[in-house]
Amino acid sequence: MDAKGNVIYVGKAKNLKNRISSYFGTKLGGKTSALVSQISDIKTIKVESEVESLLLEAKLIQKHFPKYNVRFADNKAYPVIRITIKDKYPKVLVARAMTDVKSIYFGPFPNTQAMRTVLKIARRIFPFQSVLNHPNRLCLYYHLGLCTCPEVTKDESYRKNILHLIDFLKGNTKKVVRELEKERTSLSKNEEYEKANQIQRKLEAINLVTSPFYKPFEYEENPNLHSDIRNEELEMLKKTLEENGVLTKTLKRIECIDISIISGKFATGSLVVFTNGEKDSSWYRRFRIRRDFGKNNDFAMMEEVLKRRFNHPEWPLPDLLVVDGGKGQVSTASQVLESIGLNIPLVGLAKREETIITPDFKEVRLPKDSKALHLVMRIRDEAHRFAITYHRKLRSKFLIG
Repeated sequence: MDAKGNVIYVGKAKNLKNRISSYFGTKLGGKTSALVSQISDIKTIKVESEVESLLLEAKLIQKHFPKYNVRFADNKAYPVIRITIKDKYPKVLVARAMTDVKSIYFGPFPNTQAMRTVLKIARRIFPFQSVLNHPNRLCLYYHLGLCTCPEVTKDESYRKNILHLIDFLKGNTKKVVRELEKERTSLSKNEEYEKANQIQRKLEAINLVTSPFYKPFEYEENPNLHSDIRNEELEMLKKTLEENGVLTKTLKRIECIDISIISGKFATGSLVVFTNGEKDSSWYRRFRIRRDFGKNNDFAMMEEVLKRRFNHPEWPLPDLLVVDGGKGQVSTASQVLESIGLNIPLVGLAKREETIITPDFKEVRLPKDSKALHLVMRIRDEAHRFAITYHRKLRSKFLIG
């Protein structure tokens, strides 16, 4: 809160001391510095579970509209949950703006992934339709127990289910529990035991997700400091590269290439992209190695993937290219870039001792706590994960087919 008592930021944490101290003792960016300079008072509300914490955070942001919660740095609005309550069979959707006066909204939620996790949890308890135009047939989610396809089944209990969901998203879990307990008792008296058991399962699920021991979220995240930390990582990496002869104007777009091959079969390559230090999965690409280079010829496979990647002039060029491997992979990448006339800053990351390899084969060993090293390792590990995922998919297809 500022000196006038206005709420300027709402956040959550499992450990309040760690959360508050994270604003001090580190290099702060402009947004965070401005926030810290205006803080006059801090108030806290203790809740019992991660789900309740997320819902309360969204509720307080909607109530107070704090200026440091309102928008992301890229000027995109926080996501909200939209329920088309005026429809005969209301839909539950994710939106970026509250433009439909006939709908009710929950949010905004600072963390998109956490919001989707809440919806995923809630849907298991209160199945709902998640598209505006549902096909006139039972959908996949119906068979998974996540959608009752009310427009097809004419489910009379669907609206009541949505009203329970609304109360749940409002944080009125005790009210939901009371109503479900009454419903369960009534069904039992009428000897409708199967329906009563369904209600009991809902009650057990609610009890689980609102308990102090249910932890589906990562709560060490600090929305304000997040971009500052990424900027610090990028600055330190740029400085480290320049000190070792790899000159870069910017590190806005970093690409990483990884080759995956297990037991000499189904060789694949992956391309992952980090924009401003964050994963940018919209630019991820997969490559199945087309030629047979023999067993474990990583260099030839790397050459094929690099040539295919740079055969796409419509894709933006990277400010830095990272290859997973040591001197051999770096040498291969250098030759490919030279052959196609591209001058792109390049490094490799050797797994042994996590050493950065420059194009002139200089080995740069950074301290284990180096933010520059952490960034490169995170990029390399993401490329490896992405390649392994595709590799496993190809093996599964081979085994099934």
